[in-house]
Amino acid sequence: MPLSRLSEVLWRERHLLELLLFKLEEEQLILTAGRTRWLSHATREVDNVLDEIRAADLGRALESDDAAVAVGLEPGASLNQIAAAAPEPWDELLRAHRDAFVTLTTEISSLSQGNRELLAMSNRATQEALATLQLDVLTYDGSGQSAAQVAVAQMVDRAF
Repeated sequence: MPLSRLSEVLWRERHLLELLLFKLEEEQLILTAGRTRWLSHATREVDNVLDEIRAADLGRALESDDAAVAVGLEPGASLNQIAAAAPEPWDELLRAHRDAFVTLTTEISSLSQGNRELLAMSNRATQEALATLQLDVLTYDGSGQSAAQVAVAQMVDRAF
């Protein structure tokens, strides 16, 4: 029974990792299309899935400890160790889960790194565009009052 519960939790976590991968791909599509209007929604959805993964991870740790004890291992054993000690068909199923986790986390890592690079490029482009604008912008001081504009140096011909 503990191996069955562990497998159920692993399926749930795999589903969440696949959902995270999907949400990261959505975010990347938004970034590459320049449709930044939807970027905050996409980022929020990624954060929501990450919260679900964190919660599922706690459940997996508990079920992993129960499964480890059921196959004669100490709590805290890795999924690979549990798979090695588990009887058939659980051994293959747990190895398949582990392999899927490795693949998914590699894809997620790569995609999230690409998204960070796209965001950095977008930020640089925005900063460069703003730097080229010569606008008088009113700012505020720490108290919320309009800050006096800083005088700009000017050359004056003393011959006047």
